[in-house]
Amino acid sequence: MLDKIKSALGAEADSLLNHVSKTIPKETLTIPGPNYIDEIFAKTDRNNSVLKNFQSIYNTGRLAGTGYLSILPVDQGIEHSAGASFAKNPAYFDPENIVKLAIEGGCNAVASTLGVLGLVSRQYAHKIPFVVKINHNELLSYPNKFDQILFANVEQAFDMGAAAVGATIYFGSDESSRQIQEISEAFHRAHELGLVTILWAYLRNDNFKNDKADYHIATDLTGQANHLAATIQADIVKQKLPETNLGGFRDLKFGKKDDKMYTDLSSEHPIDMARYQVANCYMGKIGLINSGGPSGSNDLGDAVKAAVINKRAGGMGLISGRKAFQKPMKDGVALLNAIQDVYLSKDVTIA
Repeated sequence: MLDKIKSALGAEADSLLNHVSKTIPKETLTIPGPNYIDEIFAKTDRNNSVLKNFQSIYNTGRLAGTGYLSILPVDQGIEHSAGASFAKNPAYFDPENIVKLAIEGGCNAVASTLGVLGLVSRQYAHKIPFVVKINHNELLSYPNKFDQILFANVEQAFDMGAAAVGATIYFGSDESSRQIQEISEAFHRAHELGLVTILWAYLRNDNFKNDKADYHIATDLTGQANHLAATIQADIVKQKLPETNLGGFRDLKFGKKDDKMYTDLSSEHPIDMARYQVANCYMGKIGLINSGGPSGSNDLGDAVKAAVINKRAGGMGLISGRKAFQKPMKDGVALLNAIQDVYLSKDVTIA
């Protein structure tokens, strides 16, 4: 298994697999494991039904019993338009194929829209945990605007037998205050009904990107977005991997910062940058799952790299969609399995 991981990583294998983190000590983190629910969430204010649904997610798929997660998200039909998302593989216009891919791919859960999961809920909700995404950026307004609006309510997710709800907040956007209030209220209701909550903690502001860098993927800003997500009781936080240790707070001259954020608490190494994200998720007590990103010319290598960075940083797993569903199902399954093999490998350890 390790040889396949090294092959996928190519020239970056040594840097990623042998890095020793000297920023935030691994001993201070909550590391995912088989007893994660008992050790962390059994002590919280979440009710027994939340714990039951949470455990069902951890007990599903190839990673069952490990404490790690592999989730297939397919909400791109709204977020990126169905035509653009499914043109490479029109089979996924059919919601059933989305759920089949998640099952065949050995995922812990499948995340998609109210329409997709509602259409197949009686057939599949008892076979794989559903994560119903309740808000979206509808994309059809002209000119395009970027605002996550509610497409569904928590009760609809509960009624179809879902285990969890998911939502996105565009932190930093003009609409973020409303989104924070809406999703905080929705997550409270979800917990009342026994559902797990997952937040896509994304950044969105035109001023976060300039000629120097794209600070939407800066370590400090993504880390703070994670901290806000944990604050409104997201049980799991989804975040893009940071790609620069440049200081968004420092360089854009807003918010609050400490120079140690860019030295003692992080570095230019991708594992150290991801660890700073984990630290902002209450030192790993709230699980960090990183996104797989768009499909490209080296999807397998990119997916394995993301999984290695996430795991070695102390994260809880990967949520990868386009890299998997924009391929024939056989190839999509193989890619999902390659991600899972990183978390199953005892040779890939916490840095």
